[in-house]
Amino acid sequence: MAPKHKILIVDDDPIVAESLEELLRGSGYEVSSALGGREALAIIEEAGRVPDAIITDVVMPGVSGLDLLREVRKRKIGSAVIVLTGYGTVESAVEALRLGAADYLTKPVVESELELAIERAIQQKALLHENAQLRKQLRGKASLDSIVGRDARMQRVFELVEAVAPSRTTVLMSGESGTGKSMIAHAIHDRSDRAKQPYVELACGSIPETLLESELFGHVRGSFTGAHTDKVGKFQAAHGGTLFLDEINSASPGMQLKLLRVLQERRFEPVGSNETIEVDVRVILASNEALDKLVAEGRFRQDLYYRINVVQIDLPALRDRANDIPLLAAHFLEGFAAELGKELIGFSDEAMAALVRYSYPGNVRELSNIVERAAVLTSKPTIGIESLPAHVVSGEVSMTILPAGYTRDDAPWEPMPLVEALKEPERLILLRALEANDWNRSVTADQLGINRTTLYKKMKSLGISGDEDRLAG
Repeated sequence: MAPKHKILIVDDDPIVAESLEELLRGSGYEVSSALGGREALAIIEEAGRVPDAIITDVVMPGVSGLDLLREVRKRKIGSAVIVLTGYGTVESAVEALRLGAADYLTKPVVESELELAIERAIQQKALLHENAQLRKQLRGKASLDSIVGRDARMQRVFELVEAVAPSRTTVLMSGESGTGKSMIAHAIHDRSDRAKQPYVELACGSIPETLLESELFGHVRGSFTGAHTDKVGKFQAAHGGTLFLDEINSASPGMQLKLLRVLQERRFEPVGSNETIEVDVRVILASNEALDKLVAEGRFRQDLYYRINVVQIDLPALRDRANDIPLLAAHFLEGFAAELGKELIGFSDEAMAALVRYSYPGNVRELSNIVERAAVLTSKPTIGIESLPAHVVSGEVSMTILPAGYTRDDAPWEPMPLVEALKEPERLILLRALEANDWNRSVTADQLGINRTTLYKKMKSLGISGDEDRLAG
């Protein structure tokens, strides 16, 4: 039997405290009370178990409700706090919310409103705990600097970064736009013996072909129209350090030949100059297209491909590692909360379900933008579904998480409430994950970033009872 939720009532009026205590005991809670903030803190310190929720009056002599709230935060007690206020002290209630209170109610308290507030507060406490666990994972093997991932493919990426960083070996990365290639390149540089030397990036696809040679190798004054001064190219700027060339697949055949030469000989001539410049540069390259396919099509030089493909790091699309989305979202939210100076503790179940369902054509970069937008717009400590873009809430379900043979046209639309409509893709996600793990609930829960209890609850609410629900095909 699950333990009862523990509630601490704090009010300097013993009659109010006693009536609330009696009311909540009748609703099945384990309840204790204190006649002031100082007594409440003493009870919390002596108790072996922290209250799930604290219900406190705002105006009390000595240690007020706001003082108590500050101490709860300062001591990192972890209880969700609900404040009670008279009609004349609404300003104090608003201040309490700014300090991190879960909710506030006006006196006299309505029983149904109180129970609803407690339920929300307890959910918030659970979310705080889950967020703390996610942060703990981020400090462990699930992160590499600011790069986050528990997925086995990302763990392999982390291993390759650690292995290749100490050498000067050329690295080739592949992956869709937004998968984090630049961050991986920077992580390799930071772990190398070149970390204190220059790190230079160039997105080759963003530079017109006529200017790319000048960007890479520099030019001398008068070498072409508009060259009014000498220019140092990226190779020379990165001397002693690391040069990251992104979108290398966009380079023309002529530019590919020039790159092959500088990679082989470690020297080049600036545009319009006969002077040869030697450089010591570690080169990391990336492509958002499969280079072996481009080689087969005659669009990329085979000799250059073999020259740069010494160590290859493949970055998976975010839709292919959906179990990392809760971890990434928590990571981004923590960063944006700090930037904005907001108390943001996590996402509602509905918001997180929408984030996990979405297919992310822009990959990790797009998820970061979505979380930043939500952090800016929300006025609550928990990001709700109303803070997410409409296309995320109602939008694409990644085809990689649907069962074999399923297409959107297979299921004609039948009018239904949005809440019910959103359950079907979530059910498909759970079924696919369970099937992939041979219905091992523990492994499935871990991959989805939830605990087993949450998984069982979701299975029950979505009508997934067991092996008989296995996907066909």
